Amino acid sequence: MSFAAPPPLSTTLNGSDAGGDVGRTLRLARERLVSSEGLPPSIEQDLLGRHVASVPLLAMLHITLLVLVCLVQWNDTGTLPLRWLAVGVASLLPSLAALVLFHARPALQPSIGRWPRLFQFALAVMGLPLIAWTLGPDCGTCVPGIGDGARFVLGLVWAIGVAFLAAHLAHAVASGLVPLAAASAVSLADGAVFPSDVFETATLLLVAALGLAAHRFRRSSIDALHHQVQREQLVAEVEIARTHFDEARARAEEASLAKSRFLATMSHELRTPLNAILGFSEVIMKEILGPLGNPTYKEYVGDIHTSGQHLLDLINEILDLSRIEAGRYTLNEEPVDLVTVAEASIAFVQLKADAKNISLVGEFERDLPQLWGDPRSLRQVTLNLLSNAVKFTPPNGRILLRVGWTAGGGQYVSIRDTGPGIPSHEIPIVLSSFGQGAAAIKSAEQGTGLGLPIVRALVELHNGTFELHSAVGKGTEAIAIFPHSRVLEVMPAMTELG
Repeated sequence: MSFAAPPPLSTTLNGSDAGGDVGRTLRLARERLVSSEGLPPSIEQDLLGRHVASVPLLAMLHITLLVLVCLVQWNDTGTLPLRWLAVGVASLLPSLAALVLFHARPALQPSIGRWPRLFQFALAVMGLPLIAWTLGPDCGTCVPGIGDGARFVLGLVWAIGVAFLAAHLAHAVASGLVPLAAASAVSLADGAVFPSDVFETATLLLVAALGLAAHRFRRSSIDALHHQVQREQLVAEVEIARTHFDEARARAEEASLAKSRFLATMSHELRTPLNAILGFSEVIMKEILGPLGNPTYKEYVGDIHTSGQHLLDLINEILDLSRIEAGRYTLNEEPVDLVTVAEASIAFVQLKADAKNISLVGEFERDLPQLWGDPRSLRQVTLNLLSNAVKFTPPNGRILLRVGWTAGGGQYVSIRDTGPGIPSHEIPIVLSSFGQGAAAIKSAEQGTGLGLPIVRALVELHNGTFELHSAVGKGTEAIAIFPHSRVLEVMPAMTELG
């Protein structure tokens, strides 16, 4: 059976996606260089679209002002008001033509091109009748006494409309307001007298103020569009990252499934011959079928049996961790006495501790109630921690095993040794699967690096927490803490009735 490794995520990210990001960045930079204001094309398109939407409103304002001019300025029944109104309506034709051409353009036109200049010209033409009226001579048929005031008020309304309806398009406000300001300046230069000079001066000041307000309004719109574009880009990046995450998770699930299949296959393929080796070596070692006749052979058989048992233990550790990670590890729970488990674990490693002249001390709080848990898992937790302590503690060292109450009413198992200690930056390494600290490897025999990860996983399966405290040269303390919910309550003795 063979398993193909999934393609690395970096291949995907550094391939088409990375190339697409570079191409997109270069394209945006090129388009910004082409833009007169250095704005992204999407923002320029949006600003142009907003101006196009305001053109009908400007046209309606223009027609309204023309009608008011006719009503206010002429009090006869001649044709002059109608002719002047016709000229004013004709000034709308460039704006209407630009509007029709804009809506007839290709939908996917890459840039705004000449459209801003075209709409600026159309807006300037639209304002010419009012400017001509401002500069025109007084007529004999005008309504007496209201000519100067009407010119100022209607010019002010037009200036305000241009300032706020055409502010989205660059230089459009200037196209609408500069001619009006020029007309007022010309009128002042020709020697306008009171009250005309006051109105013309006020018009110049208002044009300047409205121009500044329109500029700030446009900058605010551009800033808002920048934030909107950034937000949309962020949303797009989040979607791309989520897509990559989903792909990576799918590949991880496939890899996990492949690992499980591999471990299941290797478990069967390795355990079958290994059990045969252990069985036959034990038969030969105990001389069940007869004496060996050579003491060296018996020693060799003992080494074979010990090595086979060690290999079987390693396989079991790998399979246990695999089942825990896959969520298929089942706890066979029953009442367990932690003190009894600790004493049995001490007896199991006592020979190894004596071989290194290590003092192995147990401190247990008596009369502890039983814990609801899996006896095999709890025994494995205590035994793994004790075995690690014996392995890394130097000769003539000391190991302290304690079992007792926690402050929250739970129970704990603590194992402290006088070994070399673990640097703080290596603690996450030794708690990871197959991880081993560099300093610890130098002072002890090699292992799989699965002992502590299995301990932590088994403790967490019991709703507990695992803590590892260590400092270089000061030893290590490992603590398995089980919550109060796992402690069985002691029921009071019932007295007989009667």
